[in-house]
Amino acid sequence: MIAITIDGMTCMSCATHVKDALEKLPGVSHALVSYPESKAQVLADTGASRDQMLVTIAALGYRAAFDEGSNKRDSGKIPATDKPGSGLHIAIIGSGGGAMGAALKAVEQGAMVTLIERGTIGGTCVNIGCVPSKIMIRAAHIAHVRRESPFDGGIAATVPVIDRSKLLAQQQARVDELRHAKYEGILVSNPSITVLRGAARFKDSQHLVVHMTEGGERTVAFDRCLIATGASPAIPPIPGLKDTPYWTSTEALVSDTIPERLAVIGSSVVALELAQAFARLGSQVTILARSTLFFREDPAIGEAVTAAFRAEGIEVLEHTQARNVAYSDNEFVLTTEHGEVHADKLLVATGRTPNTRRLALETAGVAVNAQGSIAIDK
Repeated sequence: MIAITIDGMTCMSCATHVKDALEKLPGVSHALVSYPESKAQVLADTGASRDQMLVTIAALGYRAAFDEGSNKRDSGKIPATDKPGSGLHIAIIGSGGGAMGAALKAVEQGAMVTLIERGTIGGTCVNIGCVPSKIMIRAAHIAHVRRESPFDGGIAATVPVIDRSKLLAQQQARVDELRHAKYEGILVSNPSITVLRGAARFKDSQHLVVHMTEGGERTVAFDRCLIATGASPAIPPIPGLKDTPYWTSTEALVSDTIPERLAVIGSSVVALELAQAFARLGSQVTILARSTLFFREDPAIGEAVTAAFRAEGIEVLEHTQARNVAYSDNEFVLTTEHGEVHADKLLVATGRTPNTRRLALETAGVAVNAQGSIAIDK
């Protein structure tokens, strides 16, 4: 750790500017800058230029000098405290719920954290998973009970007018609000966490190379690294599918229209909750299940859901697989062993696959299985 005394800072923004400038220097992993204490603590590789640090601070209009009395540069660690994580620099790849929880706990225990995100801060749940899907499902439920409920004898049913663009705007506004409150706002206010925007890969078991979104590369040295990169939709190798504009759950959740006809390939949670939501919002939905609905669960569950779906007008084709998918004149044609299914949109929701293939895990000695999941010993 390199300690620097800085004169001339007048506010927290000054400290932020110094921090940002220092962290752009080659070899600098993290900088903790305190305006009240007029000090900076810099975690850097042994090859980082100390003189360049002073020049960089001076270029911002401040006077700087190394605090040799407290300088721990040779250790490359945070000064020791009685906290279990003190002295550690932890790199975290990903910024979803697991990554955030780990980052905050690590900081609480005295560590410094570098969090690396190549996409949108917050990961799957808040951006393209739990939050938007549950908002859409709730809207669909409201539409359903307005159309039909056990109280129709005393409360007149009505056919709701669906404006998907307005529902989507409301949905995404809530997504943005929660992402800022639960992720972005916390990260920007925590001086012990540095956020790098870019794609990370392992250089070896103690270093990451980050291809920065803004251009260039940065090397991040770490004592511990948490891989919290989540998963992406798994796409089955159905002939013709990759050449069509199919949806995954990501595209389905941000569609500003409700298709007249929707075909769904999949029979588990994501496929079925979105199938029912679109049906309740006005789509004619057909589900293609290679076995039965929820075939991995107790059979009674799948039977009950199938009966409920059919009662709502959703067509459930059990033991049916798409042998080929074609798209022409804005129409999908799915060829199955039982005939053809025609649809305006096609949702593919057949599971998810780990986001590990671009991490160069082998260079760090990390083993994965055929699906890309990290092999663990417990």
